[in-house]
Amino acid sequence: MFEELKNRPADSLLALIKAFQADERAGKIDLGVGVYRDAMGRTPVMRAVKAAEQFLLETQDSKKYLGPEGDLQFVRLLQPIVFGKSPTFGQRLVGIQTPGGSGALRLGAELIQTANPTAKVLLGTPSWPNHAPIFGSARLAVKEYPFLDLTSQQVKFESVIEALSSADPGDVVLLHGCCHNPTGIDFTTEEWRQIAELLVARKLMPFIDLAYQGLGDGLEHDAAPTRMILETVDEALIAYSCDKNFGLYRERVGALYAMARTADDIGKAESNMAALARVNWSMPPDHGAAIVRTILESAEMSAMWRAELEEMCERVNGNRAALAAAAPDLAFISRQRGLFSNLAMSRETAAALRARHGIYMADSGRMNLAGMQPADAGAIITALRAEGCLKQ
Repeated sequence: MFEELKNRPADSLLALIKAFQADERAGKIDLGVGVYRDAMGRTPVMRAVKAAEQFLLETQDSKKYLGPEGDLQFVRLLQPIVFGKSPTFGQRLVGIQTPGGSGALRLGAELIQTANPTAKVLLGTPSWPNHAPIFGSARLAVKEYPFLDLTSQQVKFESVIEALSSADPGDVVLLHGCCHNPTGIDFTTEEWRQIAELLVARKLMPFIDLAYQGLGDGLEHDAAPTRMILETVDEALIAYSCDKNFGLYRERVGALYAMARTADDIGKAESNMAALARVNWSMPPDHGAAIVRTILESAEMSAMWRAELEEMCERVNGNRAALAAAAPDLAFISRQRGLFSNLAMSRETAAALRARHGIYMADSGRMNLAGMQPADAGAIITALRAEGCLKQ
């Protein structure tokens, strides 16, 4: 059997990690892998997470199965953070725990395939590189359209409107809820309003990927576009990740929410989500969700988590401001949000930045701004200018 297999190309980001680790230069800078780093260059366990783990260590008395739905109290406690305290659509929501945001995307993709296998998934590019493979692996057709011009760092909104206007009823539109990965560029409030109206007019299903809430402009601000969409449409899917805003990357903590039109539809969505989860991973891992639930059940731990998240957000935006201030050509970076910005560059230029300057970023030109320190801005600008990415 295995003789028939063909080798797949190695994951480029994993190769980037190894290359950075092997580089012995003292001034190397890691802008590659998309994790938060503090002022010491570490990805620490948050204080609130440590407190929750200590509480669980002392009080958890069983490791029995929870079922394919996972920790439903975790799912419920996330809802007011994501959707608001009293959303008008709250009675039309159902959720299930998943292994990270990626698991939520895959489960949502299989739910779409089960309900409407002919649906196309509209995907604005550039996007997170795993979006298209996830939907493709669920046997869904992916239709890409240009979302952004990297050279001008401007949203191609006419292209967005054209793609949605030409879609068929029942098609699915993948939307980044905030902190767009890989560009850091989000729609304006007015653009979100137009998208919401077009989703209704064309009878399209929004699938919102909300992976970085709280790392843009705060929890409430970052959730506003998602809430606007859900106040407007009849049905939606929301893939949520706690990996970044709780610092639980390796624990794989996420949830898939579905919003339906009627109670009967909610019941059908819930039963299918549970059945699909059962054959994919049987039951999700418990520890990460238990940590989030424990934090959200405690006023003291919740306040600690919110304060830490604000510190993280301020640090990332501070790095953006430092880099933008160091070069007028990069002023746009201060207006973007989240961990990432994406410069227009070739694979060869990215390789030259690594080899000649010790500046590590993805071949696509995506930079993780949380990987730098404000003091690194000068070295980054010097390297970008030397390789022709900026004006002299």
